[in-house]
Amino acid sequence: MHLIIQGIEIENSDLRALAKLAAADQIERITGEAFRLKNIQQQTGVAEYCAEANLDYAFVDAHKRFSDFKLIAMDMDSTLLAIETIDEIADIHQIKPQVSEITLQTMRGEISFEESITRRTALLAGLHADALQKVYDERVRLSPGAEILLGKARSVGIKTMVISGGFSFFTDRIKTRLNLDYAVANTLEIKDNKLTGKLAGKILGRESKAEAIKKVCEALNIQHNQVIAIGDGANDLDMMAIAGISIAFHAKPVVQEKATYSITHVGLDGVANLFGA
Repeated sequence: MHLIIQGIEIENSDLRALAKLAAADQIERITGEAFRLKNIQQQTGVAEYCAEANLDYAFVDAHKRFSDFKLIAMDMDSTLLAIETIDEIADIHQIKPQVSEITLQTMRGEISFEESITRRTALLAGLHADALQKVYDERVRLSPGAEILLGKARSVGIKTMVISGGFSFFTDRIKTRLNLDYAVANTLEIKDNKLTGKLAGKILGRESKAEAIKKVCEALNIQHNQVIAIGDGANDLDMMAIAGISIAFHAKPVVQEKATYSITHVGLDGVANLFGA
């Protein structure tokens, strides 16, 4: 096993202490924010040390390569993007506090996603459709490291997918902007250039996210263990559960507990740093 250490500022003293804790035989620099402690012999104390030092850590099979994977499936809001798009739409509609509270309840797993998206979308009724473009133009921001991760994925032939309980208005544009292979999301119902407060078609929720990944796996003729799924909320748990590797990205505790690895301090490029080239 290798121990991958990542952080915004990693001190040499931290690396030496962790190498001693894990009985590593070599420290290898991956990037300025990531190091590989090779051939570790033990894991005791590493998690506690990293929590105190604000570092991300992962115990990774020494033989696992990034190129072993064939699909990266990412949630959109607060994962691929650094914002919650529905909250930003609500802000324009001057109802952000009400919508944000429902969003948080969902992320914590306190209410079902289907109930949540239905209630939040209803609050948007009457908003002019131009507000969606305004949010995209003025407020959409990629999460740090997103383009680096996607570039590395393309370089080794990994397909990329954004899969969101949010809205196709944004996933479609993000797909084109980032040259993603697949995009799946809910569709807002719009009549007379205004949001009706309803969704068109079946709600894409927790179970549907997993089903969407299964369909892409079938289309690509790949196995589920060749998938990396990245998410941050309870709605992502089913899709993360079927993937070979699941990443909790700046995620709620309920997601961190279930994920293969957690990334809390660095950006999405940290996903690629976990594995050999």
